Amino acid sequence: MTGEILFLAHRIPFPPDRGDKIRSWHVLKHLSGLARVHLACFADDAADAAHIDGLRRALGDRLGEIHVEVRRTGRAMAAARAFATGKPVSLTLFDSARMRAFVAARLADPRVAAIYAFSGQMAQFVPANARQRFIMDFVDMDSAKFEAYAKAGGLLSRVHAREAERLFAFEREVAARADASLFVSEAEAALFRGRAGAANVHALANGIDSVRFDPAAAFPRLTAGERGEEPVLLFTGQMDYRPNVDAVRWFAAEVLPRLPEARFVIAGRSATSEVKALGGDRITVTGAVRDMRSWLAAADVVVAPLRIARGIQNKVLEAMAMARPVVATPAAFEGIEAEPGRDLIVADGAEAMAREIEGLLASPDRAASLGAAGRRLVVARYGWDARLAPLDGLIFPAAAKREAA
Repeated sequence: MTGEILFLAHRIPFPPDRGDKIRSWHVLKHLSGLARVHLACFADDAADAAHIDGLRRALGDRLGEIHVEVRRTGRAMAAARAFATGKPVSLTLFDSARMRAFVAARLADPRVAAIYAFSGQMAQFVPANARQRFIMDFVDMDSAKFEAYAKAGGLLSRVHAREAERLFAFEREVAARADASLFVSEAEAALFRGRAGAANVHALANGIDSVRFDPAAAFPRLTAGERGEEPVLLFTGQMDYRPNVDAVRWFAAEVLPRLPEARFVIAGRSATSEVKALGGDRITVTGAVRDMRSWLAAADVVVAPLRIARGIQNKVLEAMAMARPVVATPAAFEGIEAEPGRDLIVADGAEAMAREIEGLLASPDRAASLGAAGRRLVVARYGWDARLAPLDGLIFPAAAKREAA
């Protein structure tokens, strides 16, 4: 017997249609193959919470007790609570008495032997004296992200600096009591080890569903009218996420003017007013799309012009799996096990990025070769089963040792 698992997530891990949900869904599915899993998570709204029915259908009786809670604390209230208590806003934004009560009830059950907390916000619900094995999946080092925001300047720089300081103290405290701390790349894990001096820190990289993200798969294709006649430069992502907003604004202002024949397509849900304002003759802001593969298949070049990035960019892996040529900044490339120039192109700065894109548009054969190499790499190295295999020994080390004997 290995016991049951309590899985905590800051966002309902279904459907796997955005970066954090992709990782949390595949981890949850993998863990449900080891033992029965109970789930406690937040949802963005009622429509998001309704996805629990699909999750139950997908996992069946491997999914035990469930608590899904629509998060209602606004940023202003969370900030007020954070400054009153000295906590990071990232924690007060997700704090909940109902969530604490559900977690406490599940942890009182002797059958629950392990806790998997996905994203740092959920660590606040794991008691310091929990008897269960505790695996903390930070995914990214969020304190470093806020540090980057602070260094970028602006009216909120001091607020971001405070958040970076308080959040790092919390991350370090959590890592000290966790049995293992996970990050999405070795670079991210090494950064945390160096700063926190923590032990038992591991890299658990993201994978990709290369069967779904396959240019030969069955999915809706764009019509000629939907795609347009100009070369398409595509960016995909959640468009209310600050690093994505910064990336498309920078690309539109600094790179696109150097490429007068191309059209820039920004595809992704929840576009902010800043992103929507970019729309025009040469920039298309799609909003939510039915199937991102439709735009990926239609793109001449996929761009990842992130200047602030943490961990591994799923958007890059998805584009590579779809055999699209990718041009990425060094920040967007970090953590991806690929060879620049063979599997994708890494360009630092607006001039270099525009030059590389122009070269790909002028040489379709080279673009196709780059895309094919990227797909071969993803298929060979980035399967989810292989990426998540180390979890078995981290969650239930005794059982893993018995199986290895």
